[in-house]
Amino acid sequence: MKLLHIDAFAGISGDMTVGALRDLGVPEEVFHKALGALSVKLPECRFQRGERGGIAGWRFLVEGHDAQEGAVSAHHHHHGEHAHHHDDHGHAHSGGDHSTHVHGRNHAEIVELLQKSTLDDRVKRRALAVFSRIAEAEGAIHGVPPETVGFHEVGAEDSIADIVAACAGLESLSVEQITCGPLIEGSGHLHCAHGTFPLPAPATLALLKGIPFRQVEEPWEHITPTGAALVAEFSTHYGPMPEMSVSKIGYGLGCRHTPNRPNALRLIVGELNETGHHIDAQVVEIRCNLDDLSPEHAAHAMEQLLAEGALDATLTPTVMKKGRSGWILEVLCNPGQEEKFASKILSETTAFGIRFHRMERTVLERHHRTVKTPYGDIAVKIGTLNGRTIQQSPEFSSCAKAAQFQGVPVREVHQAALAAMMSQDKG
Repeated sequence: MKLLHIDAFAGISGDMTVGALRDLGVPEEVFHKALGALSVKLPECRFQRGERGGIAGWRFLVEGHDAQEGAVSAHHHHHGEHAHHHDDHGHAHSGGDHSTHVHGRNHAEIVELLQKSTLDDRVKRRALAVFSRIAEAEGAIHGVPPETVGFHEVGAEDSIADIVAACAGLESLSVEQITCGPLIEGSGHLHCAHGTFPLPAPATLALLKGIPFRQVEEPWEHITPTGAALVAEFSTHYGPMPEMSVSKIGYGLGCRHTPNRPNALRLIVGELNETGHHIDAQVVEIRCNLDDLSPEHAAHAMEQLLAEGALDATLTPTVMKKGRSGWILEVLCNPGQEEKFASKILSETTAFGIRFHRMERTVLERHHRTVKTPYGDIAVKIGTLNGRTIQQSPEFSSCAKAAQFQGVPVREVHQAALAAMMSQDKG
């Protein structure tokens, strides 16, 4: 499996991502073609070779925005994405001449711009998804519908270029999976028209919901809203680099020369070593104890959670304090869905508190096939490892449906499906 690992040891921004993709070997024509497919003419974009802390890499620059970098770097500890005004709504920083804002667009205008473009459909879909994530985050922060969110920083030409170029570059790699290493953020503050905010920036924090990160004692921003949105959209797994055979490494550079660590983003491409497992997205386990809920209500709550899209839900009988009998309800969901399922549990059960636990899981590759039996076609679930079938079993729901239709016990259909599977495998 071809895999891309994002090593954001010094944070991530949109322009750093594009620079790292260029350093991986993505041809410049890929980026220029994508930007040229937009229905609006952007300022000229170019790449510049440089180094940070002795690490050589590429910078991605948008003409007209580079001149402000010195002022931003000197006054605001901002490490990437050209000279963005930091807040997605154009709030001015203190300590610099930012009396005029970068021209921006609202979310509806950006959607129209991308829809009218001649971008490859997959690149267009990804770019729209990234902007949608930002709009939803900003809408929640400001209490307005996502479609009415007005972007100033992220709606400016340089950020549009960053996001579209990053999506085009990532698509051109043709990787099967993208993972992301541990994320870090600074612990300083940013200044805007509404006062002083601690890092992460409000939009960045909202976009990182469900994604693990930690703060370090460095007073500048490491993760920008655009960087957070790209990670949230593309990465399916967070943690140390998987066991892999590395083939390419690319470095993208930010605008600042920072102490302690090079202001660079590292992207790593390689082949996932076949260790017998398939990396899947991290999951969150939600657990609570229920000691005053009837079995009927407990079973109903579990059904409701599964209907809402939980990956799994189980009820385990247990003995509570003072000898009371009760249940342990365990629900598995994808990161970012915790709030939805927590709300469902609190409304459908008698729980007063809920525990969360982030977990990693490994699963076999799953496939399905059908086998012919005297009772009709039956679906079979198959689990493979390195292309070799390890597990296979008839789907109970398929057997039950056929049994009901034929008026026979479900075990007869199940046995017939097993026999058909063996016969098909021998043939």
